[in-house]
Order: sequence, then structure tokens, then C-alpha cells
Amino acid sequence: MRFRAGRLRRTLLSFGVAAAVVVPLSGAARPEIPAPAPASLGRVTAATLPGAYAANRANATEAAAQAARYGAKDRAAALRAMASPHRQFLAFDGRGTGRTAEVFGDLADADRVAVLVPGSDTSLDSYGRLRSGALALRAELDRHAAPGRGTAVVAWLGYETPGTVSPAVLTTGRADGAAPALRSFVGELHGINAHARVSLLCHSYGSVVCASAATGPRVLDVADIALYGSPGTGVDRAADLHTRARIWAGRGSGDWIADVPHTSADVFGTTVGFGTDPVSDGFGARVFAAGGGGHSDYLEPGSVPLGNLARIVRGDATEVTHA
Repeated sequence: MRFRAGRLRRTLLSFGVAAAVVVPLSGAARPEIPAPAPASLGRVTAATLPGAYAANRANATEAAAQAARYGAKDRAAALRAMASPHRQFLAFDGRGTGRTAEVFGDLADADRVAVLVPGSDTSLDSYGRLRSGALALRAELDRHAAPGRGTAVVAWLGYETPGTVSPAVLTTGRADGAAPALRSFVGELHGINAHARVSLLCHSYGSVVCASAATGPRVLDVADIALYGSPGTGVDRAADLHTRARIWAGRGSGDWIADVPHTSADVFGTTVGFGTDPVSDGFGARVFAAGGGGHSDYLEPGSVPLGNLARIVRGDATEVTHA
């Protein structure tokens, strides 16, 4: 019975995939909430980092004022919170769905830096979920930090994420568009802190973004890439990624993404799907234990996947528990 139910779910999902591609979405686009252009920062270094944070807070303050005048009360409230003197944004753009890179910790002096790359339906209006995960990871890193070894976490919302129910979430298009920005951001981090070990933690569609960034013409200079809740990456094997990083993959036993067909197919000239399942033997990643949680539970405080992701960031590969 379980087998038949699983086949039924996969069949329905397959029909949903095809329908999302061949049936155009209807409805007029919502008008954008006004916001100023991003602050002009130039090349950020460790010395100019405080000034960059201040400039982005000032930009968030103005964006909040414009949103309030427009009548977007919820957006205005979210932006005012982002303008708090305690927040640290390495990048901030309040236009449209938003672009941000919030830093938790001392980026200039950290020995380990984790970059969270989110998946679908992440924007300024739902940013709290990404921030909560970043805070939970930072707390877990601090809880087991080695003496004299600092850590920092960056919540990177550097691209327009697709909607969970949309044609864009079924192809690599958004990921391919985001990849140059992620590669550039990794380079910026190394420019601020040349000695830091950088890890990419890539959730759901964010794993497609990370894989696309790692298939560029230059080697992606990160130590680890962890894929969790992944629908696939767009490549067949971990070895196809252009990076020296260790590739990790994990999936909770309660994650619905397991029922998404891990294949790719041409549907009316569009390649749909992301290929090999990253937790399968054929992909070749180091599979870590991810507990029994669902698709949004990987960074829950005290959870199995959070502990393993923190160990990956710290470089404690031998301490990572395996599925």
C-alpha cells in the first residue's frame, strides 16, 4: 500500500510539473512597493565594513518611509526592523521582492563563515524564516565554538526566488541567473576576510543555485557545499561541480521533496526537473543524517540536521553523523 501511495503521489506531481509548464499563469502583476536604489558602496573591505552596514541601514530606513507613504504597512514595519542599529547588512535592496545579505557575527575576524542560500518563496515579506534559521545556526556554532575560533553566518537573499507553485521552480532558469551573483558574493567575502573558510548551506531550490554557481568557468572557492531538502541540482554527479569543496547532502524523512521525481525531461522545449537525487549513491555526495523533520525543519534549534550543518561549517567532518 505504501508503494502504491508513493507512486500515486509521484504521478500527481508529474502531472503538476507538466501543467505548470504548459499552462500560463494568469492575473496581472502587483505594482511594486517603491524603494530607493541600493547604497553605492564600492569595494567593501574589513576597514570599510562598518560604513557599509551603516549605509545599508540608512537605505532600509528610507525604504521603510517610502513603503509607509505608499500604504504598505507590513513591508514598512519589516523594513524599520531591518534598519535597527543592531542589524548588519552587507547588501540591501528594498525594491521588488528584495535583495539582502545579513551578517550575524564578526565577519572580518571569523575563521568560519556560513552562507545560507534559501529556496522558493523567500522575499522581504517572508524574510523572518531565513533570519530565524541564521540565528539558530549561529547559536549552534557558538555553543560548540573552539577557543579562539570565531564564526559568522550570512543570510544571503541575493536573487529573486521562484514561487513554490510556479513554472520557474521547475527549471534552472532562476538559479542560472543567480549564480553569477553568488560567485561574486563569495569573492567579496574573501576580499573582506581572506583567511576565512566559507561554506555554502543550500536549502531546496537554493541547492540548484549553489550547483549552478559551482559549474561556472572559475573554481568556486568554498570549503563545503551542503545541499538539504534538495529537488536535485541540475547536474548528474557531485564530481561535475567545478569546485574543490566537499559536497554534502541530507534529507529529513518527513520531507515531501522525496516524492518529487528526480529526473529531467524536455517538455515543449523546456528542460524540467533537476536530475539525480543528491542523497542517492549515484550522485556521490557525503550524505549526512537529517532526522525526521519536514521540508522547513532543517534549521530548527536542537535538531539533528542543524547539529550536522554546524559541524560541517566548523570543519568537523569526522563528527558529522551519517544517514
